[in-house]
Amino acid sequence: MESSLLDTAAAAASLCPAAGGRRRAGSTAGFLSCSCSSRDCRVSASYSHSISRMLSGVRSAARRKLFRADPADLLGVANWPEAGGAGHQQQQQQHWWAALEHNFVLESTDDEYGGVVVDTDRLPADKAAFARSLAASLSYWKSVGKKGVWLKLPVHRAEFVPLAVKEGFKYHHAEESYLMMTYWIPDEPNMLPANASHQVGVGGFVINDQMEVLVVQEKYCGSSLDGVWKLPTGFILASEEIYTGASREVKEETGVDTEFVDVVAFRHAHNVAFQKSDLFFICMLRPVSSEIKIDETEIQAAKWMPLEEFVKQPFIQEDHMFQKIMDICIQRLRKCYCGLTPHHVVSRFDDRTSTLYYNVAEPEDVNCSAT
Repeated sequence: MESSLLDTAAAAASLCPAAGGRRRAGSTAGFLSCSCSSRDCRVSASYSHSISRMLSGVRSAARRKLFRADPADLLGVANWPEAGGAGHQQQQQQHWWAALEHNFVLESTDDEYGGVVVDTDRLPADKAAFARSLAASLSYWKSVGKKGVWLKLPVHRAEFVPLAVKEGFKYHHAEESYLMMTYWIPDEPNMLPANASHQVGVGGFVINDQMEVLVVQEKYCGSSLDGVWKLPTGFILASEEIYTGASREVKEETGVDTEFVDVVAFRHAHNVAFQKSDLFFICMLRPVSSEIKIDETEIQAAKWMPLEEFVKQPFIQEDHMFQKIMDICIQRLRKCYCGLTPHHVVSRFDDRTSTLYYNVAEPEDVNCSAT
């Protein structure tokens, strides 16, 4: 990887005296403008502009790093001239900047932890150019002491993935439209954060004034849930609040509109789907409509079921967790228990609005302790 950087620079110098020769002091653009008319020596205007901006921002840091370090360590080369004198420094500089020019260090921004985030919108157009740029970039970032590298590859650049893997990049996570890859440069434990570890689900405990619970039978379920009436459940969407997700899931599955009351409990489990952990929030909801219209793609049936009948199902009576959930919900109905309600707060930590869940009242029934 590193030797290819010098090979390209050396080849460029042999083909083009301007590229391997003098660089006008203080003029990055002049350096990028080759006097040779050979097609192989020309740099496109767009790349010239992007490299010029990049070089102007890193020139002083690169010089300091280059002149403090052994060039053989930076580029893996043993045939540099002996150290000492202005000529030696000038030749180091010429080789390094020529390598940057002809390998096109990838456009990136620094993150707050000493790493870099590659600009997805400014990736090279073809595989060969990407491979050269990635090798040059890793050499350069290593030489200036960078740590982690974040490389986001959109679906339409999927052909770049094996090239990044070949350079040592690892998969971090994938979404519908991209793959995120990472590279840890220092010879020390990798400090990059891992992929998201949890999925979040919600269940809606909807009960009306007649003490009837809104329940569903799912169309696709395991044999253990065959014929079971259960609470409407589902997953929270990206950037969705728990309280809006609970109402949305109930609406989608049953057609019933609801108002969020509070979170009465939540469960934490591990190694669920795709070996991820799972947070499941049980939410009490107040119905504001009663007509049921099921989502036939997911739901077999839905109905209002007397609470007592619902709780007496063997599915609940024989399962300690579900039995405990129903006990809590009943205590909440009797006002012997206070759930968690959402409150919007802003933290100076990130200057963003977040939702903090906490209770603001004490149980009202003085006889609760006796139940």
